[in-house]
Amino acid sequence: MARYTGPKTKIARKFGEAIFGDDKSFEKKNYPPGQHGNNRRRGKKSEYAIQLMEKQKAKYTYGILERQFRNLFEKANRSKGVTGEVLLQLCESRLDNVVYRMGIAPSRRAARQLVSHRHITVNGEVVNIPSYSLKPGEVIGVREKSKSLVVITESLANNSNVYEWITWNSEKMEGNFVTIPERMQIPEAIKEQLIVELYSK
Repeated sequence: MARYTGPKTKIARKFGEAIFGDDKSFEKKNYPPGQHGNNRRRGKKSEYAIQLMEKQKAKYTYGILERQFRNLFEKANRSKGVTGEVLLQLCESRLDNVVYRMGIAPSRRAARQLVSHRHITVNGEVVNIPSYSLKPGEVIGVREKSKSLVVITESLANNSNVYEWITWNSEKMEGNFVTIPERMQIPEAIKEQLIVELYSK
């Protein structure tokens, strides 16, 4: 199962923002990684470099590798609507992302692991594919055996985020993927138009 497993703070420092959520190490060292960190004087970035950085940021944010991300872009490109927006909507509709958004897991990495280890159900059936694309109306729940897992109970207790496009029933420990989110409902600071420009070259 291919995914990035390296140091998260280093990546966050590269982009200059905490893309993996709260990170004390990032707050302490809010400058580029590497030997020269603070003192590095880089020339003006080219248009290509800016577009590439934005694509890399989106990939790391959602935990998707290049081939899968390109496939999502091509799917977005074929569909009706604004390509960049559709691309982010496809990323947000992934099962691992929705598990994270519902607060079942504290991070997307943890959400991916919960899905892979068969702790999550969709419409009552166990689904262990993190990239599973959810459709509006589908019900995401925690498997009966897994409801007492510490990582899940702690994450739900600490979750205060509310999204208009998903609902959560804490008694049943299940939620509803109500609708595909609009761009303004997606909180990620990603300039999707730059990604479209990069792939369109």
